[in-house]
Amino acid sequence: MSRTGFGTELAERVAGFVREGFSPSFGQLNGTFGSHPLWRRLRELGTELWLDTGNIAEAEELWTREFSALTTNNTLLNKEVQSGVYDELIERAAKLLDEFPDLTDQERKLELAFILNARHGLRLVERFDAFVSVEEHTDLTHDVDGSVEYARRYHAICPERFYVKIPFSAAGLLATRKVAAEGIPVNHTLGFSGRQNYLIARIGRPAYVNVFLGRLNSVVADNKLGDGSYVGERATLTSQTFMVLLRQTQKVPSHQIGASLRQGRQVIDLAGIDVMTIPPKVAREFLAMGARPEDLTNRTGENYWPPLYEGVDPELVRLDTLWSVNDRLRACVDELEKQDLDRFTPDDLIDFLARHKQGDLLVRWAPEQIRTSAEEGKIPDLATWRDELKAKRIGLDTLMNLAGWNSFDADQRAMDQKVQDVLGHVGQR
Repeated sequence: MSRTGFGTELAERVAGFVREGFSPSFGQLNGTFGSHPLWRRLRELGTELWLDTGNIAEAEELWTREFSALTTNNTLLNKEVQSGVYDELIERAAKLLDEFPDLTDQERKLELAFILNARHGLRLVERFDAFVSVEEHTDLTHDVDGSVEYARRYHAICPERFYVKIPFSAAGLLATRKVAAEGIPVNHTLGFSGRQNYLIARIGRPAYVNVFLGRLNSVVADNKLGDGSYVGERATLTSQTFMVLLRQTQKVPSHQIGASLRQGRQVIDLAGIDVMTIPPKVAREFLAMGARPEDLTNRTGENYWPPLYEGVDPELVRLDTLWSVNDRLRACVDELEKQDLDRFTPDDLIDFLARHKQGDLLVRWAPEQIRTSAEEGKIPDLATWRDELKAKRIGLDTLMNLAGWNSFDADQRAMDQKVQDVLGHVGQR
């Protein structure tokens, strides 16, 4: 997509198309929204509040002036696209792209997805004056140059309010490093552990890192290792501790997001972390719990320990990879920072970590492993991966990362298919 001249013209035309009718009110809407004492107390404790939804009507039910951002992803945008609300936009976008007959099918697919993400993001900005995390197409997960180009284009669409979501992968980390250095705020997504985020923060230096804590609780519960409580919470607080340390000692800008909350209680248990991105269902559950503002205290110093069932060996499933940031990793990252990372390829990065005994942190997955993970869905069956985990060729965090790629990719493919169905219907008229 970076063809000289052609790419520039396309980007400019698409940007103009996406911004048609966009009428923001930057800095003027906050006073029009109500306030809530519980959300206000969380803000006093230092926690930014984001709603984890792309549905405008749903967000309107909960939005108060204490919220500052909305986050969308392939799954959430797919729900909006499947509803048919963007069918007309898809048709109009396709007509625009028809003016560029040299576009390949792959390029058209990426452009249509970009248009949908950007337009939906602008609608959220317009309605709430919110910062909005917009996500790149999953086909770019392992494409440094493509990730960089689309990050720049998202930023150009709305530099005042867009954060760009780039997933954790070798390519994603290198792309994040490039665009963050240009001042583009990146929400580096699909993180599952303190050690992943330690690497991401020091090498990529994004604005935000994540722990998808609800999925961590689910992998323990679904595999009958324990009831699942406090797994994601412990991983999140570990990562939070290191983000604070890195901001203080190395001027790393990264802030910690507690993502994929599943229960209202988690809002209380994680009070004080940098950011919570809260699904509407969880927000409603939290508000219905009857908590008082004075019940909310800073929990970032808690040492939560997840209860496991009798006979479960946490080492065999490598639970430690979720919250261990050891000296070997720190030494490895020290050496990595000395390299000419702007010349690194994704393979160079994976190989470097392997040579420094950190090869389970960024894994070169075999095609059959990717297929197996895709078949399992977002929560892996740990029995399938027992030998790899036991041999420490992978970590539980990297396994969850692979599952995350695949689950988002499935939703991305569903959205791409919906787009093609809409255009196929147009062709039959």
